[in-house]
Amino acid sequence: MPRDVSTPKELGALRQDLLDAAMRVLREQGAPHLTLRRVADAAGTSTMGIYTCFGGRSGLLEAIYRYGCGLLHEAMTTSLHGHTDPLARIMAVAYGYREFALADPALYALMFERPLPDFDPSPEQRNDALGRTFSLLTQATTAAAEARLICSEDPVRAAYLVWTTIHGLVSIELTCSSRSPLPGWFLNSRAEGERVLTDGVRALISGLA
Repeated sequence: MPRDVSTPKELGALRQDLLDAAMRVLREQGAPHLTLRRVADAAGTSTMGIYTCFGGRSGLLEAIYRYGCGLLHEAMTTSLHGHTDPLARIMAVAYGYREFALADPALYALMFERPLPDFDPSPEQRNDALGRTFSLLTQATTAAAEARLICSEDPVRAAYLVWTTIHGLVSIELTCSSRSPLPGWFLNSRAEGERVLTDGVRALISGLA
């Protein structure tokens, strides 16, 4: 049944309920099942509520994308806490990124892959959402360059190189973890996945040094 939303407070509550419901559908059933009907049913309301709050399915998916970027920022910020050494901060970003991806693989896939061919956040949305997270890495590489711990005339480019290493290794680990174990391979356990990430990022940092 539709819910009456006659005040901004009620509209905000409905919007949050729908976002929570969409996250449950995404995590329990996967991105292909993020239909308006399934999300509305999970929220105990009608599809009209999604149009009212988000303008339709694309708006809902964009809200999920922004929400995911907020969670990623939170995971990386938490991982950075207490670290002052620039190189330790680079590694902390890597660990926070990996922790987020392993804890929420369906959301990670929606953000960084294309499980839904018809969903592609605009460049403006990606710049705004990812800027908050990528900036944590650029801050660390800038501090490392200023301390002469890495040699780079462009700390932003250095941060991008580090990010591609982190993203590549984490994405490969997620792919391996979704399949049957491959005995003797490098990513056959969570502990080994962290070890490979550590070795990979440290190797790149050594190259930049």
